[in-house]
Amino acid sequence: MDKERKREAQRIVVEIYGNSYPLKTDNPDRLEKLAAEVDRKMKQMARSVRSFDDRKIAVLTALQIAEEYQDLRADYDELVELMDEK
Repeated sequence: MDKERKREAQRIVVEIYGNSYPLKTDNPDRLEKLAAEVDRKMKQMARSVRSFDDRKIAVLTALQIAEEYQDLRADYDELVELMDEK
């Protein structure tokens, strides 16, 4: 039953692309890793589009992450189908 109990939410501050975001989470380590990945991707996007517009960089980064998610989801669905056929 311990596994079913929710961990208590904690307040943490993450930094993404030079901005601080105070957030509440029950898994601070995971959220910090996610924020670090978003920060890395935004910095990479900023270098490729050579723009100082934070909003444009954020939207393009979100689109890139969404595309990566869709590709992974399609691969997962295909794998599940193959496993179901056996």
